[in-house]
Amino acid sequence: QVQLVESGGGLVQAGGSLRLSCAASGRLFSSLAMGWFRQAPGKEREFVAAINWSGGRTDYTDSVKGRFTISRDGAKNTMYLQMNNLQPEDTAVYYCSADEIYTRMKVRGAYWGQGTQVTVSS
Repeated sequence: QVQLVESGGGLVQAGGSLRLSCAASGRLFSSLAMGWFRQAPGKEREFVAAINWSGGRTDYTDSVKGRFTISRDGAKNTMYLQMNNLQPEDTAVYYCSADEIYTRMKVRGAYWGQGTQVTVSS
């Protein structure tokens, strides 16, 4: 079993930045692919970004490319999402996800955090 705890959400003005963190426990962190999803009000949950077990491969949804950066720190068992130039359409609950298989994690991970709210005002 894997436990995931997100932090770092909040309210920011358009053009601002936030960094989300996801602390993992319960399983060897280096064996897991990790990622972020988000769900805006009235919309389905969508994939945002993913990083493989080594950090050597990352993927992003088109709408965040060039603005968001996913990373991981094995010493801290933590994954991050640096979000720059935030826009109102980025407003959503952001969820941390993990899975043993990278390709599966990008669709729907096996493990989930509780989510953290990100609100971007115009």
